Amino acid sequence: MSLSCGVECVFLLGCSRWAWRRCTYVGSNDSETWSLATPDEFEPVPRVCRLILAVYEPDLRNPQFPPDGGYRLNPDWVLKRVTYEDTLGRSPPYLIYADHDRKEIVMAIRGLNLAKESDYKLLLDNRLGMQMFDGGYVHHGLLKSAVWLLNVESETLKRVWEETGREYQMIFVGHSLGSGVAALMTVLVVNHRDRLGGIPRSKLRCYALAPARCMSLNLAVKYADVIHSIVLQDDFLPRTATPLEDIFKSIFCLPCLLFLICLRDTFIPEGRKLKDPRRLYAPGRMYHIVERKFCRCGRFPPEVRTAIPVDGRFEHIVLSCNATSDHGIIWIEKEAEKALEASVLCLGLTFKLPSCIMDYRQWLTCWFLQIMRENKSETITVPPKIQRLERLQTIEDEHKDALERAVSLNIPHAVSTVEELTEDKEMEAEAAKANNGDSPKAEPGLSSRGTNWDELVEKLFKRSESGKLMLKKESNPTQIQ
Repeated sequence: MSLSCGVECVFLLGCSRWAWRRCTYVGSNDSETWSLATPDEFEPVPRVCRLILAVYEPDLRNPQFPPDGGYRLNPDWVLKRVTYEDTLGRSPPYLIYADHDRKEIVMAIRGLNLAKESDYKLLLDNRLGMQMFDGGYVHHGLLKSAVWLLNVESETLKRVWEETGREYQMIFVGHSLGSGVAALMTVLVVNHRDRLGGIPRSKLRCYALAPARCMSLNLAVKYADVIHSIVLQDDFLPRTATPLEDIFKSIFCLPCLLFLICLRDTFIPEGRKLKDPRRLYAPGRMYHIVERKFCRCGRFPPEVRTAIPVDGRFEHIVLSCNATSDHGIIWIEKEAEKALEASVLCLGLTFKLPSCIMDYRQWLTCWFLQIMRENKSETITVPPKIQRLERLQTIEDEHKDALERAVSLNIPHAVSTVEELTEDKEMEAEAAKANNGDSPKAEPGLSSRGTNWDELVEKLFKRSESGKLMLKKESNPTQIQ
């Protein structure tokens, strides 16, 4: 009897400890060791959020639901708007915008539409380990959508970039479902930049807002220099390792599903997760917007933390009433705008206030935020040029460190720093030739009307005797459909 009572007490204590740790785990814990992002690197995020919101508007000249301050874009610079009727269910709606003030060509893709069956088909077109690509695994349906978009729009993007003097940055942005499509488009373009006029890798960028888990860990780290993922506090999607198709099959019982996933993942060792090459992750460098703290009421001035995590990459579901609301693009835009204003103001206070007053910086930030919105000026405090250069060097070093850590942890198919740098130099040399007027030679098999991106993807594979595709790089390849 005493033995059974002792076992029951130990079991009860263990369950109580687990429940306490899970219930007290908050979203800010995921990034508590990360460094703060600078205003300069986070500045495009609120702007690209507004561009995604603009995709929802039927008429940008007479907007029905504009965000605070409006969309702040020139409708005459919208080059193309595509709806569900135009995509025939192969991709979410999107727009292409040429920002001549900032010298950017932006392709913005909207998120999941719960009322559209075609969006569900994209999500359901996948199975664990179904699609191999570039030495890793990706979401099959999202890759198909990315390939279709490039088949349709790559010539337009190439033409606009060449007409603007080959100086503009090319930015792919997306939210939720669209973030996965944008991220995989970026991976395709990075590997075949000659098909877009030889655009340099440094001029390519992707912002994945509330990102879907769409690529394996080795790819997520490899492309962290061009893909940036933005996560708002407790957002469930970047933390949910369960395949997207299973999540949205159970969308009407999502809180129950998240709780069960939380229970299951608690008993999966971290090493086992890292060693599974089929496990998908949120792509690229992570930017975490933190606005709430444990056991504190209300929202605080948000801060943005950034890193390229290898292990501990949003692996824990947060049991929070905000887990679904933090996924909304409207909230991401609002909090990103506040975070940018707060970081700029804090930077100004850092340079102007004595150290004895710096303890009250957060309180002063709250007080000045509204004043900044009402009285915005053209001149704001920004880091000196030397600090910007130092930050760029730090970002590059962080990427190298992340690549080396992935190799040290034996992440399947991880790329070493040396291999990555060699590959980049070769690509940059090819891009330099293109910019000097020496257009790269077209590969055989490509039609004169443009690039067939399906063929470029297939070149990474070879056909087995049964007709299935196998990755060429693997010595013991896994077959895919």
